[in-house]
Amino acid sequence: MSSKKAFFVIINPVSGNGKGKKIWTTVQRKLQYTYNIAYQFTTHTNHEIEITLAAIKKGFKHFIIIGGDGTLNKFITGVFSQNVVDSKNITFGVIAIGTGNDWIKTHHIPTNITKALALIINGKTDTQDIGCVSYLKSSLPNTYFINLCGIGFDGLVVDIVSNNRTFGKLTYLLGALKALFLFKPFNLNLTQDLKTKSYKSCFMIQLGICRYTGSGMQLTEQPNHKDGLFDVSIATKLTRWDIIKNIVGLFNGKIVFHKKVKTFKTNHLQLNFDQNKPLIQADGESIKTEDIDVSIRPKAINFYC
Repeated sequence: MSSKKAFFVIINPVSGNGKGKKIWTTVQRKLQYTYNIAYQFTTHTNHEIEITLAAIKKGFKHFIIIGGDGTLNKFITGVFSQNVVDSKNITFGVIAIGTGNDWIKTHHIPTNITKALALIINGKTDTQDIGCVSYLKSSLPNTYFINLCGIGFDGLVVDIVSNNRTFGKLTYLLGALKALFLFKPFNLNLTQDLKTKSYKSCFMIQLGICRYTGSGMQLTEQPNHKDGLFDVSIATKLTRWDIIKNIVGLFNGKIVFHKKVKTFKTNHLQLNFDQNKPLIQADGESIKTEDIDVSIRPKAINFYC
């Protein structure tokens, strides 16, 4: 590579109802004379992971992600699935064109393409914690997340909307209304600091690093993206009527003060479910449903802001 700064760009061409290719044309035109640019379009599920691994092996340490929260999530999983380069030496920027675009909301990264690109070009960076999900009863590779891991109700919502996000920002709200009539509560044993506590009739568990999920919902109390701790919310025995009455509270954050919601901070949890295992999502992507161990990697990667 020459002395010019090198970026590898990962583009999801179907993100944002197919905007990816068109936006990349604009971005490429603005970058190509000042930087060394390599790029690749995703073509299949988890392709972002494969692309990221290959790019890191080629020596790239600066990335631009053009896509939604799911594209970013797969990039993060790629970074933390390799040991060629310390993740703290990798920096990425995001041009968000997805449905929810929740991660960028915490960091006030604009959805305007020109303004988002300007942040990357200006070069100011911050650092961020990363969550790691390990599966206790299978040999599956770890799953990583940069925003939030949700268990239970919102895992079901993500499953419902996964193949149809044509309603834009209303997608998750419509999915949530449908999920209200399909969801079944679950029981679990939660182990923290070698102490195990049982929770019955759980509605949802949120492990937050950043603030927003589901197109702007705020379901954790005081998340901090670089304090080395998950902001945890556990809701039990919530009824359909509780949710309907508090629908505004899901978006303004007041739901966490409901008497049926418990909040705390921790850097490590083990979750063991009963036979009625809940669905789980990480950064809006459905992941394997089974008993899990969740830990945090503090200040593990850098991003342009």
